[in-house]
Amino acid sequence: MNKSTFFSPFSLNCRKNIISYDRPSVMGILNVTPDSFFDGGTHTTPEAYLSHARHLLDEGADILDVGVVSSRPGAHLLEPDVEAQRLSAVMRLLRSELPDDTILSVDTCYSRPAAAAVEAGADIINDISGGQFDPQMFATVASLRVPYVLSHTRGLPSQMQQLAHYDDLLRDLQHYFSEKLDTLYRLGVADVILDPGFGFAKTQQHNYLLLRHLDQLCTTFTEPVLVGISRKRMIYNALDTTPQQALNGTTVLNTAALMQGARMLRVHDPRQAREAITLCSHILAADDV
Repeated sequence: MNKSTFFSPFSLNCRKNIISYDRPSVMGILNVTPDSFFDGGTHTTPEAYLSHARHLLDEGADILDVGVVSSRPGAHLLEPDVEAQRLSAVMRLLRSELPDDTILSVDTCYSRPAAAAVEAGADIINDISGGQFDPQMFATVASLRVPYVLSHTRGLPSQMQQLAHYDDLLRDLQHYFSEKLDTLYRLGVADVILDPGFGFAKTQQHNYLLLRHLDQLCTTFTEPVLVGISRKRMIYNALDTTPQQALNGTTVLNTAALMQGARMLRVHDPRQAREAITLCSHILAADDV
């Protein structure tokens, strides 16, 4: 376990409120989409997604990450105006019905939906494109003054797996994040979270190589590293199972990520992620006995 990062506290400025985390945080996935790989079509009515949002919070999610379009490999994105309308409606309902201190993240890669969602109540922008799909995204994030999840990928979701070729994956990611962090900080973005993009323009071998050496990213950068591997293909393909049967595998790999220094977990199942964090904390504390 990477002691220098595991319990290293971090904070996010969300709507002028400083939210502090003294241990890894849990981001619960709220898919309001018809085609997400795991729960697409399950939470598409207001009653259904509001109920699931409450369930995620009850299960221990610190943050809810809301998306209205799937970004899985092979997916086709919505037009920004359509996505903005859908996100605004969802965000307004969540903000009006959930506790006031609920932290809401919006999963989008276009500036127009991002701005509309923040206006409707979102606190964080989670962009799987790393600013590559919309040249206005970085400037928009800076103007909105919200935390930003900077992800690594290549190409649109419909073509990204064709671009999964690297001379040195870890070195390429370090270079990628360094360049984009410099741009973001020059624009005035204050809080950045790094997401290495498991499954995005990466083969299964790449995913496991990245997980094995995740500590290199966690120690190279001071920004918290977010790991989003919940029920993904890298798990259910390796186990010859399905996304619905991949919860145990998800917990195993989340534990491995925590041991390498991950400070945020993006998951479908917050309770199991919380348990992994708690047990890893006991491993860390054992050195002090």
